[in-house]
Amino acid sequence: MIERAGAGPLHRLVVLRHAKSAWPDDVADHERPLAPRGRRDAPAAGRALAEADCLPDLALCSTALRARQTWELAAAQWGTPPPVRHDPRLYAATASALLAAVHETPPEVGTLLLVGHNPGLEELVLTLAGDALADALDRLRTKFPTSALAFLSWYGTTWEALTPGTALLTGLSVPRGKKKRA
Repeated sequence: MIERAGAGPLHRLVVLRHAKSAWPDDVADHERPLAPRGRRDAPAAGRALAEADCLPDLALCSTALRARQTWELAAAQWGTPPPVRHDPRLYAATASALLAAVHETPPEVGTLLLVGHNPGLEELVLTLAGDALADALDRLRTKFPTSALAFLSWYGTTWEALTPGTALLTGLSVPRGKKKRA
């Protein structure tokens, strides 16, 4: 990890909104699966993380089926996926609940991936980002669509040091898989 004098090592939080989900009849929200587009986009998100050299040391994932499927399809794009913790608190969580879960991350984790849902994820990124590169904040305020990835960086000795306004939003991307032709 990179260290900044007096500030601790560089940490990265990558926020991934689950891929596009289906809306089947008589299926509880928590059990909604990915739609065909989501099944294409989730692997693209995994490839985007690899291409950005931003593979996580640990993943925190909502227990909702669409989030678990997004994680599985994204992580399948890497040689050896990191450990994952499926946390029921991340389902329909507020920004403050998401931050509380992030604060429990062990200090040796340099890059954490958080897989969950809107509006909590969008609110979390907007809360944490004290600044941003290029137009990332403006784009995020407009929309944080399914399969979107937000990349935040900050310096600190523990994850508890990540507080509102202390991170830099270094990137925002919306990876899309290619539709197969018939």
